[in-house]
Amino acid sequence: MDIAILLEFAVVLAAIWMGARFSGVGLGLWGAVGLLVLVVGFGVTPTSPPIDVMLIILAVIMAASVMDAAGGIDFLVRIAERIIRANPKYVTIVAPLTTWTFSFVAGTGHIVYPLLPVIYETAHQSGIRPERPMAVATIASQQAITASPVAAATAAMIGLFSEKGLAGFGLPQILMICVPSTLAGVLAAAIVSMFVGKDLKDDPEYQARLKSGEIPAPKAAAERPPLKPVAKRAAYLFLGGVALVVLFGFFPGLRHLPGAEEPLAMPVVIEIVMLAVAALMLLVTKIPVDEVPKTATLRAGVVAVIGIFGLAWLGDSFIEANKGVIVPAIERWTKAAPWSFAFGLFFASVLLYSQAATTRALMPLGLALGIPPQFLCGMFPSVNGYFFIPTYGSLIAAINFDRSGTTRIGKYVLNHSFMIPGLVATGVAVTTGLLLAKVLF
Repeated sequence: MDIAILLEFAVVLAAIWMGARFSGVGLGLWGAVGLLVLVVGFGVTPTSPPIDVMLIILAVIMAASVMDAAGGIDFLVRIAERIIRANPKYVTIVAPLTTWTFSFVAGTGHIVYPLLPVIYETAHQSGIRPERPMAVATIASQQAITASPVAAATAAMIGLFSEKGLAGFGLPQILMICVPSTLAGVLAAAIVSMFVGKDLKDDPEYQARLKSGEIPAPKAAAERPPLKPVAKRAAYLFLGGVALVVLFGFFPGLRHLPGAEEPLAMPVVIEIVMLAVAALMLLVTKIPVDEVPKTATLRAGVVAVIGIFGLAWLGDSFIEANKGVIVPAIERWTKAAPWSFAFGLFFASVLLYSQAATTRALMPLGLALGIPPQFLCGMFPSVNGYFFIPTYGSLIAAINFDRSGTTRIGKYVLNHSFMIPGLVATGVAVTTGLLLAKVLF
């Protein structure tokens, strides 16, 4: 029996490895291949696919995609630009707090891409080593995902708690723990980043490359095309939808229907609100509906859904089939030190490159092990381990946008610019989250 479990686990790891090699939708597709091998080769009965999670993500992504097509994301980026440029001397603190805030609001870390050139130019013009704000701002944009009410990863947590009948835990509890904990992590990482590397004036490698013309001298940011006339309206409507979701989450009485014993489940509320907001944006902005499927936001959302579909389904099925052996084997260890489960979440996210997929694949195991839901919320930021191996899109973008060459991958691969801020942000966020979970619940 133990050999069979090890072989099944090897299949799961092989599917994750193959999916990570292809990345994107490959994660979900190879997850399905792994599930096929478990079903045919080992007789594992597949569980139900994570339908609620996928529907929440689709609903939120539809609203964000309409906003994107109407220029609303561009509008939010312009606001972020002004904030960053207004405080050039403190860009290492301001930039990550800004990217955290805008990723929190938009529910996606992809909003960091257009901000990276702004962060670079602001730091470079001020004589600040661009590596410092560039690296920590990139980390901050992903930390916000585990605190955002409209992020795919948060949707995975909400869906999981709902499926398991944990009515006392949902969006309010996640936000109460993860908003302050991830902010604390980002702030700590920003402070540490202020002392990373040499100042540009004292960096002989930078100065030599500047004199040789390899590095362009600091210059003003290029002019951007004008915003679409409906951009502001789209952004305000989307923000209104986010506020409504938070309101319904914190006040269950608002979703209590006449004659019903229980309030409407939050997954249903999120789906209704965000789809309705998307429709309202289409009506108000009058953008061509064919533009919505062409947005980068919708493409990213579909990739997330497919990843969760295959990979989470594989993880759920493996855990459910072997729960009787897996749970007793490590239950004593996790009960003695429940915080250690965070390491499993972290290293799984290194392989999966998706907070949502990691959450949906492993958090059910945490519940099965008897870890209280508040502590799982505290560990939630540990699914941000994507930075450990520097091949994630936003990391590569930050390296390429930093024309000074200070943001880079080191000689030994793992000694890259994102390692220190990433470990500090995640470590502080999880520690703070666990403390808050103990104090608040």
